Amino acid sequence: MTDRAFTSASFYQFLDEHKLMGTRCKACGALHLPPRPICTACHGEEMEWQAMPQRGKLAAFTTVHIAPTAMIEAGYGRDNPYCAGIVQLEGGPAVSAQILGVDATHPEQIAVGTPLHVAFVERGGGEEKHTYLAFEPDED
Repeated sequence: MTDRAFTSASFYQFLDEHKLMGTRCKACGALHLPPRPICTACHGEEMEWQAMPQRGKLAAFTTVHIAPTAMIEAGYGRDNPYCAGIVQLEGGPAVSAQILGVDATHPEQIAVGTPLHVAFVERGGGEEKHTYLAFEPDED
């Protein structure tokens, strides 16, 4: 699909293009997200880029009140927590990401198993603009 190296830098370049890409091992078919240059299943070294499913289900989550610097700069913190979760993609691997569209001040209302879809969050401006992976609940 592309001749980009199988690195996190390439992964983030795809995110900037609003594409969720991982790697697939040509030997055993294992999918990896984030991408890897070597298969963790069979140790094969022949990988290819693979578009990842855009939908999944919330497998686990936590609410974060003590945020890292980048999230503080985005407006999160003690008074405005955010939700981070593990999303099991349909027919694909699991990935961690911010979960949008849920009330992190009331984690008892967030449910494991919630159907989600990919969302791309852009933060910063100019040369400092970056796109991050997130998911949000499907509309009912």
